[in-house]
Amino acid sequence: MIAVLTSGVALGAHVPGLRLAQRLREHGADVLVDVLERRLPGDRLAAVVESRRSFQRDLRFAVAAQGLATDPVDDITPEAVEALEKHWEEQGVETFVVFSGFWLRLLDGYLRRRPTRTVACHVDAVVSPSYRRASRYAPEAEHVWLAREDGTLPWTIPVDTRPPVPWSAREGRLLVHGGGWAIGSYRDRARELAEAGLPLDLIVPEAPAAVDWARCFTLDPDWHPWHDDGLPPLLEVPPASADSSDSSDPEGRGRNLSYELARSARAIVSKPGGGTLLDSLWTATPLILLEPAGRHEAANGRLWRRLGFALSYDEWHACGFAPERLEPLHQALLGAAARPRDLLDGLLTPRT
Repeated sequence: MIAVLTSGVALGAHVPGLRLAQRLREHGADVLVDVLERRLPGDRLAAVVESRRSFQRDLRFAVAAQGLATDPVDDITPEAVEALEKHWEEQGVETFVVFSGFWLRLLDGYLRRRPTRTVACHVDAVVSPSYRRASRYAPEAEHVWLAREDGTLPWTIPVDTRPPVPWSAREGRLLVHGGGWAIGSYRDRARELAEAGLPLDLIVPEAPAAVDWARCFTLDPDWHPWHDDGLPPLLEVPPASADSSDSSDPEGRGRNLSYELARSARAIVSKPGGGTLLDSLWTATPLILLEPAGRHEAANGRLWRRLGFALSYDEWHACGFAPERLEPLHQALLGAAARPRDLLDGLLTPRT
């Protein structure tokens, strides 16, 4: 049994964990997924939700909070920890794959009593806030990196079995979003891009007032990262000119993911979160960088520019959003996903 342990407060790490779990199951592995927030009391969860609303109003709140936030593990009761450890034992967990450093603190005592292979997966190019707080816990864990600030991509999660959509077959649309927490300047930039005549797919955290200047999508309100193990489905919001005010999912529930939109896009316009880098890599879709949320995302952006996979928004704006600036980035990304080691193989191949 492989346990994939994530945190739902940031989909940029949660979704890669879900994708890894999906691929492991496809290869016949027994997998359980657990989300840290499922173990928190209700009042703590309510505070997390309110924090997210604040971050969506102003990116500066999110950046400041990274240095001020308390460790959520402080709010998990000893009884909840005991029940969790008993569950792992009953399920016969042989490998833990961790996507949030906070889990290492929860695992620390368990691993001392029951040594179990633990793989800590870093989706960012430098140590993220949760891993920085957990540096003294679970020292026996193996640390794997999907990206490194030194310019390397050591490991990857095999998101897709299909090849990237050829450049000539892409629709010419831009995918604009604010990452897992839907924060930052993406709405203002979407307006500017639309005013420049560029076709957009815009992902927002909840259904907006209908617009005709972008094709809008929102997360299905029935899906929640703390309760659902499946990938987050998107619903399309009808434009202002449509007769119906109901959201629809024309491709079938759960299929119309941001990843699917990224596959046919000419570029992803977003802050450089770890999940967004993974989407960019596997779809060979260039990234137009918006303001990062913290130094780990700033490092991600520097790496993607260094590798020739991205432009900053200001750079692209300065050349009048010239479409010819994007194809060289796409060409640089083509084949890049095949170079890192496959984390799936690293987990399924017996260690010697």
